[in-house]
Amino acid sequence: AVCGRQLPHHDANPLAIHARNFNYGTETLIKSKNDIKNLGIKTVFMSNSFAAYRRSVFEALGGFPEHTILAEDMFMAARMIQAGYKIAYCAEASVRHSHNYTPKQEFQRYFDTGVFHACNPWIQRDFGGAGGEGFRFVKSEIQFLLKNAPFWIPRALLTTFAKFLGYKLGKHWQSLPLS
Repeated sequence: AVCGRQLPHHDANPLAIHARNFNYGTETLIKSKNDIKNLGIKTVFMSNSFAAYRRSVFEALGGFPEHTILAEDMFMAARMIQAGYKIAYCAEASVRHSHNYTPKQEFQRYFDTGVFHACNPWIQRDFGGAGGEGFRFVKSEIQFLLKNAPFWIPRALLTTFAKFLGYKLGKHWQSLPLS
């Protein structure tokens, strides 16, 4: 499997610009089981927004899961790495893809991400959690905003809180009341 670089749309807000620049670097990578120790969960980072899978491998590994809330791309990348295949990130291939999410939308997205990880604990068990990556992202985002759009810092802090809360609640979704 391979995914390419995602560049922010021309109308992307500063948070969306930073997110794309942080997650989609300029260096092409080929990742395997040997990278888990250094990259952790980033070993299985994959985005279906701009990806291709070898069909024979995809089908041999059962395809995308039927009942997942999102992150079927990470699920498949993890299965491929576990099975001994390599996955690639090709920085030379790029597409414009970004979202100007509101804090509420980020909460919802990260809630769903938490549900995904709660339902698929093997991914964090085998590849590790985001750990320090979240802190690295926030630090990088603040530095980026200080240079480029300081008035966006309050929004960034609110968004970070929304992501954190959404993820934590999503991880415990089965304990939450239905209404």
